[in-house]
Amino acid sequence: MHIEPGIVVGAKMALSYATAAGAATVGAKLAWDAMRENGALSFAGRVVIATVLTFVFFEVLPHYPVGVSEVHFILGSTLFLLLGAAPAAFGLALGLLAQGLLFAPFDLPQYFINVTTLLVPLYGVRMLAKRIIAPGTAYVDLKYGQALALSTAYQGGVVAWVAFWALYGQGFGAETLAAVTTFGAAYMLVIIIEPLADLAVLAAAKSARDLTKGPLFNQRLHGAG
Repeated sequence: MHIEPGIVVGAKMALSYATAAGAATVGAKLAWDAMRENGALSFAGRVVIATVLTFVFFEVLPHYPVGVSEVHFILGSTLFLLLGAAPAAFGLALGLLAQGLLFAPFDLPQYFINVTTLLVPLYGVRMLAKRIIAPGTAYVDLKYGQALALSTAYQGGVVAWVAFWALYGQGFGAETLAAVTTFGAAYMLVIIIEPLADLAVLAAAKSARDLTKGPLFNQRLHGAG
């Protein structure tokens, strides 16, 4: 999902500063709520876990350039289910920053574009989870259809934002439209695989209940919300 350098340039970059600021504001509110509910140490620990996992997802798992961006196994819905929305948001932002600083400095000018692309769909997943998961259902008991809906919402949001940035930066030319379409089609593989990854991780968490029921994991993972 890293938008390629040169897609959005010049004065058009200003929009990314505004969208990233909005995403950061929502993240700050969620973080405050999380710290009030579970404490600052619990929140900080989950942010560290989310940051490390995000870095691994981006740098270690397979990723390849397609069209206007890169296809990554981001596993945003997995982070949300395991750690909660606020730690996942901070972890995605910090993991992306660490990757840019250590391995991909050419991506840093697009940082705010990429942060927006990662975080806004995550907030959408949070809202969708409230609608499709009953309050008395622990996340480890999710069905495949629910995991698929969450993953599709996240990955679909990522594709939509990448398409927006590409068309905003380059216009509606035939070459740009073809590159966006190619990228979106390639992401179908992620949408197929990620729900299975979610269910596998949740099954592991359920089996290791003694290890995953604690302050370093989402309270909703094993309990009713």
